[in-house]
Amino acid sequence: MLLPVCDPGNMETMLTTFQDDRVPEGFLPHFRKSPLTDPWEPLFSKIGEASVTIGLRARSAHCNGKGLLHGGLISALADNAMGLSLLESLEMQGIDRARGGATVGLVVDFLASAQIGQWVEFVPRVLKVGSSLGFADCLVLADNLPVARGSATFRFYRTAPAA
Repeated sequence: MLLPVCDPGNMETMLTTFQDDRVPEGFLPHFRKSPLTDPWEPLFSKIGEASVTIGLRARSAHCNGKGLLHGGLISALADNAMGLSLLESLEMQGIDRARGGATVGLVVDFLASAQIGQWVEFVPRVLKVGSSLGFADCLVLADNLPVARGSATFRFYRTAPAA
């Protein structure tokens, strides 16, 4: 099926085209909310072993002026999926954090485009957790086809051992 690009003047076509708004099995409303992602709702996530996969059905609010999924959204949600997956990994290892972590490096390569109506998943993988740094990568899929890949380094702060 050919999908329309983001065309606010073409709302009637957009509304009738998306009869299949199903969310894949295992995805629930995303548990992490923020002012940045509020306009992109609804977002969904699926928690796996040391991973948090984020998903969304692409809408006009997710697109750039060319009618394609915006690179800033791709970068932000890839960063979110990788960071949350690193925190899941730390929790699975029984490592306590003193406070939240921070992204210290993020690289995203754009491989193809995604359009309105496609199901987009941000599939992360934790590569390594060190004493203060964590490394992860992420594949971004639109209807199971790769559209971007990302990698990131995160700084986190462990709780000091009790004396």
